[in-house]
Amino acid sequence: MKLLVVASPLGPLGSGAGGGVELTLANLVVGLLQRGHGLTVLAAEGSVLPPDAAAADLWTCPGTPQASLQHQPREAPITIAADGLLPRLWRRVLAEGPAAGFDAVLNLSADWLPFWLTPTAPLPIFHLVSMGSVQAALDREIAELARWDQRRLAFHSRSQAADFDLPAAPVVVGNGFDLQAYRFCPQSEPLLGWVGRVAPEKGLEDAAAVAASLGLPLAVWGLREDPAYAAAVEASVPAGTLQWRGFLPTAELQAQLGPCRALLNTPKWNEAYGNVVVEALACGVPVVAYRRGGPGELVQPGITGELVEPDDRDALAEAVGRVERIERAACRRWVEQHASRAVLAERLEAWLQAGLEPQ
Repeated sequence: MKLLVVASPLGPLGSGAGGGVELTLANLVVGLLQRGHGLTVLAAEGSVLPPDAAAADLWTCPGTPQASLQHQPREAPITIAADGLLPRLWRRVLAEGPAAGFDAVLNLSADWLPFWLTPTAPLPIFHLVSMGSVQAALDREIAELARWDQRRLAFHSRSQAADFDLPAAPVVVGNGFDLQAYRFCPQSEPLLGWVGRVAPEKGLEDAAAVAASLGLPLAVWGLREDPAYAAAVEASVPAGTLQWRGFLPTAELQAQLGPCRALLNTPKWNEAYGNVVVEALACGVPVVAYRRGGPGELVQPGITGELVEPDDRDALAEAVGRVERIERAACRRWVEQHASRAVLAERLEAWLQAGLEPQ
């Protein structure tokens, strides 16, 4: 197939602004290239593709990044800037996509516009939905699209798909990772880890409180999306508890993450999947997570980590004490079996091919 993949309009690829969607895009592009498909990526001006995706073409557009739905009220109206990146991306899809001969467009952004365009677009648009329910208007549009042709939708986890009004069982593709990029670390150090955008919905304050209660440092990797929130979390725990390590490329992140005793995963909302959970497991790091959203499906209690009830800091701290029993090699084996690039590419290929068949 000849495919056009449309990136998140939150910022350029490589900046970290798109969060886990950036990593998902890179891995699915490489996986589909390896299966012989032709790929073009459409993204914000200034975007960079990883070296192993060099066989893909890169189209870019200027424009003001779209505001994240996660930071808006649930009933907020749809807003799009006049010079916005979102409409410019989709104007180019509609204007140039048919002439370029794409078999399908794969949208990775959780924004209202591409879902709304799908039934009348001059070429097939498919959506790998990147978030759970966050905005009423988007939820309604996804439900409308599902009633029109649910084959155009796929999800990362069953927990995520359950957020939406779907007339049939969802297509769930999980996610995939370049396992060669993650080095297995058989030994741990007295260090806890936390990875994600530093914003309220990610729940860093809970991980910080647990680390402080255990007297362990917490390494924090990720873009400080909300500096005021980051400062408030730091002020809530003893000095030196948090080690701010910033947003790092995969090679540097996995090297620093590998020695952690455990990764804490503390989202305050329904995570669609949980890329950082799999990244930690690929390094052999057990994960202690809230039983919420995608991470609740990824962590195998007693085998790859522990799950506790959402927002229960005491239970989270107690579970950290049990991770010494986890065999770190079992964490790596789970990822190899369930979340490789090859596994993701096979699932995506099957979904797209089935969706292109006449109804």
